[in-house]
Amino acid sequence: MRHVFITVLFIMLVQMAFCQVKLPAMIRDSMILQRNTKIRIWGRASKNEKITVRFNGHTYKTTASPDGRWTVWMAPEKAGGPYTMNISSSGTITLKDILVGDVWVCSGQSNMVHQMALHNVTYANDIATANYPDIRHFWIPTMTDLNGPHDDLPAVAWKAATPANVPEFSAVAYFFARKIYEQYHIPIGLINASVGGTPIEAWISEDGLKEFPSILQTINKNKDTGSLHRPARSQAIRPVPGVNDKGLTEATPWFDTSYRPTGWHTINIPGYWEDQGVKNLDGVVWYRKEIDIPANIAGKAARVFLGRIVDADALYINGRQVGNTTYMYPQRRYTVPAGVLKPGKNIFVIRVTNNSGKGGFVPDKPYYLFAGTDTIDLKGYWQYKVGEVFEPGAFTGGGISAQNQPSALYNAMIAPIINYSIRGFCWYQGEANTGRAEEYARLQPAQIADWRSKWQQGELPFLFVQLPNFMEVSYLPSESQWATLRESQLHSLSVPVTAMAVAIDLGEWNDIHPDKKKDVGERLARAAAYLAYNATGIEYSGPLFQSATVGANDITLSFTHTGSGLVSNNGEALSQFAIAGADKKFVWANARIEGNTVVVSSDRVPQPKYVRYAWSDNPDGANLYNKEGLPASPFRTDK
Repeated sequence: MRHVFITVLFIMLVQMAFCQVKLPAMIRDSMILQRNTKIRIWGRASKNEKITVRFNGHTYKTTASPDGRWTVWMAPEKAGGPYTMNISSSGTITLKDILVGDVWVCSGQSNMVHQMALHNVTYANDIATANYPDIRHFWIPTMTDLNGPHDDLPAVAWKAATPANVPEFSAVAYFFARKIYEQYHIPIGLINASVGGTPIEAWISEDGLKEFPSILQTINKNKDTGSLHRPARSQAIRPVPGVNDKGLTEATPWFDTSYRPTGWHTINIPGYWEDQGVKNLDGVVWYRKEIDIPANIAGKAARVFLGRIVDADALYINGRQVGNTTYMYPQRRYTVPAGVLKPGKNIFVIRVTNNSGKGGFVPDKPYYLFAGTDTIDLKGYWQYKVGEVFEPGAFTGGGISAQNQPSALYNAMIAPIINYSIRGFCWYQGEANTGRAEEYARLQPAQIADWRSKWQQGELPFLFVQLPNFMEVSYLPSESQWATLRESQLHSLSVPVTAMAVAIDLGEWNDIHPDKKKDVGERLARAAAYLAYNATGIEYSGPLFQSATVGANDITLSFTHTGSGLVSNNGEALSQFAIAGADKKFVWANARIEGNTVVVSSDRVPQPKYVRYAWSDNPDGANLYNKEGLPASPFRTDK
């Protein structure tokens, strides 16, 4: 009997050795396949190897080409599962827990990257109650290639939306998927290919950029071996952290409980040190304060919220480091282990590193310690001392950042997935292109055409997010790069089967990564309901400017997507309307709703010619909505 077992095992091992079938990273356990369309399954094998794919009662056969590539096209399937797929030649690969539903490619820069974990206070309950095994997320790690397209990805798993997994999901993508799932109860797959700080041209193929000769010139230059090996800007010569920082190099580090402070000055948290008597300092600044901890908190685990800090920080409590962040954007939320806090005086020390611009603590953010229901405010006066000053120009250098180069992200992150059948695209990007808004008006339509061409599934729905409000509020009519970029995004609606989620009310003046990701995802889902799911009787967009009629002393504006009527969402007079004559000197205007139009005028402009609405980086109080609760897109008539 033992001899028989060994013989069978030997035969199995021989079969496995000769089985050369290899699957791409996406074709794996727990994947979601696109319903109601032909499904492509592909891979590699030995040349001329015969491949059989069995799925849901169907059998498909093919033969690998001389170069070892093979493809089968499975017949369309209805939503359902879980199913098993067997792929066999001389051996068999079995894939389990496969669902059939709708698959959406979610892409863009950091606001599409931002995981639920980074918003775990706002969405704590959503994370705790995430029990959606039919929503699955496939995260593609950041990769670049300046030479040409890849045909595969690293091994990455499909993960179901559970409390354990959902913190890793893109927040926008998750809320988009959850809304669709709750409406239609079909499995939703999310393929997330997003990289923070990246421009749109990095996501377009070389073919898709053929109408942009200067960009093509850059692509060709980057293919040169010398260019390829230039150092990235992020790797340019810069100070080695801590080498010259007195707070770390003195005999007693400044965070140590035995350190006795001398020569420290007073400063306020929150705030930037350049606004508090420190001129143009790039370097390391230490903050220190004695915090009284009541006995009922001492010894307990706690959390410290330090808002946002520009750029990097480390927090020490009683000589122990309890948290650190290496760049400016994440919200600082640090866990203090039990036993660190003691009754009475506790030494809090924060080491802040700033590379350029203003350094310090972003205003209008939470700064406090809490344990259970007890809270201690950390705002107010602290002591500070400069640990290190960076020489001017220390953070400049040659070279390129590969992820910002045209086609580099397409090549490595998009090209490997174009064989995978999908339902459509969700796109949240634009911040990195605000300085080139006019070009963006051409680049985004080129991107849409490029991706549709690569997938070869016709006019796949393309949903995108208009940039939200951001930066300081201007209380006078002004020019704005962000407003101009929003206008370029609005222009992309001229491409068929597209929709835009207006987010002008969802931003934060002091955070390029606002917390309100749920609203963004759900507005995208409304657009998907109309474009992809044939929903009727819904309004999926806020009012969009259509035309202007110039009267003797006023201008009447007409809109599409007025829904069941135009309203001021806060019941106050319409605001953020500006008007100008032929000189284009804009002043604030009076505006009133008349039916589905808005009439704009000003005594200061007796012969009006142009109108702008919400035309600024952060148009505070922009309140034109439809009754469905969706805000009007910013616009101008003077372009």
